[in-house]
Amino acid sequence: MNMEAAVDPWFVVYTKPRHEKKLRDYLNGMGVEAYCPIVTQMKQWSDRVKKVEVPLIPSYVFVRIEESKRNVVFHSPSAVNYLFWLGKPAVVRDKEIRTLKELIEGKAVKNFNVDAYQLGDKFEIKSGAFSGQTGVIKDVKNRNVTILLQQLGIAVTLSF
Repeated sequence: MNMEAAVDPWFVVYTKPRHEKKLRDYLNGMGVEAYCPIVTQMKQWSDRVKKVEVPLIPSYVFVRIEESKRNVVFHSPSAVNYLFWLGKPAVVRDKEIRTLKELIEGKAVKNFNVDAYQLGDKFEIKSGAFSGQTGVIKDVKNRNVTILLQQLGIAVTLSF
């Protein structure tokens, strides 16, 4: 028997803004395995600089729960909805959660961010031929982002 198949799946829960840790703690207290990847960042205010722990993926918490018990997460007012993919609740494989935990807890990765870009967001190209150019995101498809570089009068498509 495949042990991976016997384990409950991980689902992705969308939370209210800045409620990720609250939902994680609430669900763990109820006996539901919840994971919110946390990273430490330096934040600067006008009078000081401080290390703060922030969610790596804002507004998302991973929850391992039986599909029949998925509604339990809504006992917390912090939970908004499940993330859906092709009309079904999105499922994240256990291997992917383990990899995420290893990346965050390991020493190999020192600093990284996950940013969700949307149409109209300003974007700076940090490397390559157009390094230092700032533009506006015109299109996002698959692993490609098209950026309108107004200073140069061109659109550049970047692949990730």
